[in-house]
Amino acid sequence: MTKLFLVLVILGVTFLPALAQDQPAAQPTASPTAEDQEKEKAEREKNAYRLLEQVIDEAQSLRLPENRVRVQIVAGDLLWDSNQGRARSLFTMAAEGVAELNRNQQNANNRRGGGPPNRTFQLRQELVLAAARHDAQLAYQLLASTKPPATIELDQNARNRIQLTPDDNLEQALLGRVAALDPKFAATNAEQMMDKGTFPRTLPEVLTQLQKQDADAAAKLANKTVKKLEGANLLSNNEAANLAQMLIMSGPRPANASADTTNTNTNTTTQSPQMGRAPVLDQSAYVDLLSNVVDLALKATAANQGTQHPVATLRRGVTTVMGSNTQSQPTDEQIEQNGARRLLASLQMNLPLVDQYLPGKAAQVRQKLSELGMSGANSQMNFMQTMNALQGDPTADALVQAAATAPPQMQSRLYQQAAYKALDEGDTTRARQIATDHLQANMRDSVMQRIDFREMTAKADGARLEDIRQMVARAQSDDDKLSLLLQFASDAQKTNPKLANQLLEEARQMTSRRATGYDQFEQQLRVARAFVTVDPARSFEVFDAGISQLNELFQAAAVLNGFELNVFRDGELSMQAGSGLTNMVNRYGQELAQFARSDFERSETLAGHFALSEPRIMVRLAIVQGLLGARPTFGQPAPIRLFRN
Repeated sequence: MTKLFLVLVILGVTFLPALAQDQPAAQPTASPTAEDQEKEKAEREKNAYRLLEQVIDEAQSLRLPENRVRVQIVAGDLLWDSNQGRARSLFTMAAEGVAELNRNQQNANNRRGGGPPNRTFQLRQELVLAAARHDAQLAYQLLASTKPPATIELDQNARNRIQLTPDDNLEQALLGRVAALDPKFAATNAEQMMDKGTFPRTLPEVLTQLQKQDADAAAKLANKTVKKLEGANLLSNNEAANLAQMLIMSGPRPANASADTTNTNTNTTTQSPQMGRAPVLDQSAYVDLLSNVVDLALKATAANQGTQHPVATLRRGVTTVMGSNTQSQPTDEQIEQNGARRLLASLQMNLPLVDQYLPGKAAQVRQKLSELGMSGANSQMNFMQTMNALQGDPTADALVQAAATAPPQMQSRLYQQAAYKALDEGDTTRARQIATDHLQANMRDSVMQRIDFREMTAKADGARLEDIRQMVARAQSDDDKLSLLLQFASDAQKTNPKLANQLLEEARQMTSRRATGYDQFEQQLRVARAFVTVDPARSFEVFDAGISQLNELFQAAAVLNGFELNVFRDGELSMQAGSGLTNMVNRYGQELAQFARSDFERSETLAGHFALSEPRIMVRLAIVQGLLGARPTFGQPAPIRLFRN
């Protein structure tokens, strides 16, 4: 089932997020007028840009080049709309810094015999993709100017057998990013990549965006893509095979689809019922590609005993035999058989499309799936379709239906979400039934406690604090107790604000002790967040206490650096996520960014309470991003990393 998760992530199917259970809802207030909203926005932007100037000035004193570069990237991104000239200058300075880091890395590698320049590559990636949000040609210029010294080029045969290089991944991610900004420019680059034998995974995004701007150009690029794929060996060229599978899963474009037929949620053309992707091929090109893939997939034969089945894992040109540690170079025949099985496995989820567009070959595909033991795909396909249908705000019944077809390791979480959704819908009887029938042990008890509380508050005399304390006391861990208090406070906020405040105060007292681990810092942040809309002064106190302790930890880490810890380099904290301390600063930045939207002055004051300039800069940048509605940068996963092994 791990492969199913991998497919879901690669194809962009989003699992339902956990329901927000620990943040009290704000009391309803009169809706602000449009004029009031504009004034608030203008004030936020004024505060944000003032704070950003302060950050840029303070960053000049940073010693680590990567820290300066990271600030320049974020600042350039944030300044683009208000001062494009200065933003370009910051991006250029950042590129010079990355190029210098590349040279230093090369010299260091020459002295010690090599080493992966991961830190520098991540900065390069952040720079290029940040620029791509604003100017496609600038992004490609930065990509070229920051390219590290040339490495040994792989021949095409070797390229087909190994994973893409980081540079390949970055260029493909860049192509997808600039597609929305400049579709024709992206299309030109996509054609050049295919002419060189590269089949970018982001090419469907280019076709989607180009269709909106120039339908004829999109049709020409789509036809060229299909011809290039037909000319490639999909059995050995994994990159080409993956692109073909993505295009097939989308289905063909409806004959009557217009260029401006868009989906309001995804900003793409008419969505495929299979996977939620925008179909980009017309029916003729689609059928040609599907027919080619089916013919190749039908070449698959059952794997011999001791070899991989049904899909081989090819890494760095070696085949790992399941059940042993033996590694050997695969033969061309083995590579092509593994490729055929992968193509056949991809058709499992597309049988309805095969039935519709190639009915004469559908029976052959089903027979081959049965021969190779892959015929159990219907349940996987049904689950994927169900999950795709759950986008937005699903009902409790929809969640129950999804849970019934979900893999075992996901079922409990989905049933829990279904019970909470029924509770939100006001149906405590349904919530209790779901919990009783489908949940076990602690998860069931947690749901039942919240149901009991909801029913208690609905009674004429309402819930009493002592009753709630008794319910919370039955929880097995401090974290569970805190979650219950915050959940109950959220439920009581609308009907009994006084009780909600009492519960939050109980939660604050529970977490007011000195943290002895990062999990306790997280508990304090949850309490601080809950107070933001209820009592900002209390929120300030909780945040401030945590920052004071973090300052002490930074002092201790500086003393231990090189012995037990390595979070400082050249006496400066690295802003790159990785250490627990840096990650915790990122968390404070995220929470204070939210706090700043309702109370900028207190948030700015708290940021200034960090004793070191590095965390102070990180948090202030997060606040600026929050005020401007920009995506957080620090502490975020690498943009082109699609999944983790």
